[in-house]
Amino acid sequence: MKNFLTAIAITALFISCSKKEANPVSNQTDSTKIIDSINAARTKINDSIRNKNNFKDFNGTHKFTHNLIKDPGTVDFKKIDGEGDHYDISGDINSGGNSVTIKGFMAVVSDKYMNFTGEITQSISANSNGKPYIRKKTTTFMSKDGGKTYRLQDMVNGSGFVDHIDIHF
Repeated sequence: MKNFLTAIAITALFISCSKKEANPVSNQTDSTKIIDSINAARTKINDSIRNKNNFKDFNGTHKFTHNLIKDPGTVDFKKIDGEGDHYDISGDINSGGNSVTIKGFMAVVSDKYMNFTGEITQSISANSNGKPYIRKKTTTFMSKDGGKTYRLQDMVNGSGFVDHIDIHF
């Protein structure tokens, strides 16, 4: 009987010490796959926001005026692909010996404001005998009539006089 109890004890010891399953079953998904999926969804949303206009579409040719030049000129807005409310712009006004040219980049930042970065060159015979005056700093065009006309806010020219440079839509 003693040998029988010893045999049972040894068998129980071997059974309790046997290896469990080598690969545990897990219901967890790889966290890298989850993060990649979230990032892909965010990129898609951000791209859709960046590529659409949040404000009115200004693409096209528009009237361009200066208060001391009788005849209006034109300014072309060309939408920059993939940039929503951003435009490359260029245009001019010429009448007699007076002229204004504009060339640069316009970002529409609200229904009332557009930020312009580029160069505005004017030569007005009534101001400094037509000596060219160049504006090169970033400036703002603002509308007070619901977006029909945007006026340059850097109004004082090199001669100390006020200029009204407007873009009409």
